[in-house]
Amino acid sequence: MTTLIWIVAVLVLVAVYLSWTAGRLDRLHSRLDAARAALDAQLLRRASVAQELATAGVLDPASSIVLYQAAHAARQAEEEQREVAESELSQALRAVFAESAQAEAVQEAPGGEAALGELTEAVRRVPMARRFHNDAVRAARALRRHRKVRWFRLAGHAPFPMAFEMDDEPPAAMAARVG
Repeated sequence: MTTLIWIVAVLVLVAVYLSWTAGRLDRLHSRLDAARAALDAQLLRRASVAQELATAGVLDPASSIVLYQAAHAARQAEEEQREVAESELSQALRAVFAESAQAEAVQEAPGGEAALGELTEAVRRVPMARRFHNDAVRAARALRRHRKVRWFRLAGHAPFPMAFEMDDEPPAAMAARVG
C-alpha cells in the first residue's frame, strides 16, 4: 500500500511538472506571437513611411523610384520572401541616403524634416523589434529542444519558431541622426 502511495505521489509530481512546463512553453509562444506582431508593425511602418517619402516629391526622381519600388515590394511580399524584400528596402534606403546631402535636401523641403524624422524613427525601431522577436524565438527553441517537451509533445501543433533574419543596418545619414 505504501508503494502505491509513493507511485501516485511521483506521478502527480511529474504531471504537475509537465503541466508547468507546458504552461511555460505556452507563455513563450504567446510572447513570440506578440513580438512577431510588433516586428510586422514596425516593418510595415518603415515601408509605409518610405513609400510616402518617395511619393512626396522631395527626393530626386531616380531615388524616388528606387525607394518606392523597394517599399512597395516590402509591403506586398509574401511571408516566404519577406526577409529578402525587407533587406532590399534597407539596401534601397542606404543607397538613397548614402550621403548626408540627400538627407539635408529632404530636410530643407517643405514638410521634409518631419518626414525624415519619421523615417529615421521607423528605421531605428526595426532592429529593436527584430532583436526582441529573435530573442523570443531563441527562448522558445531552447525549451522545445528539451527531451521532456519532445517526448510528451508539450508543444502541441505549434510550428517550430523561426528567427527573422534581414539586413537592417540604417543608412549612414540616418545613423548619425539616430545615434
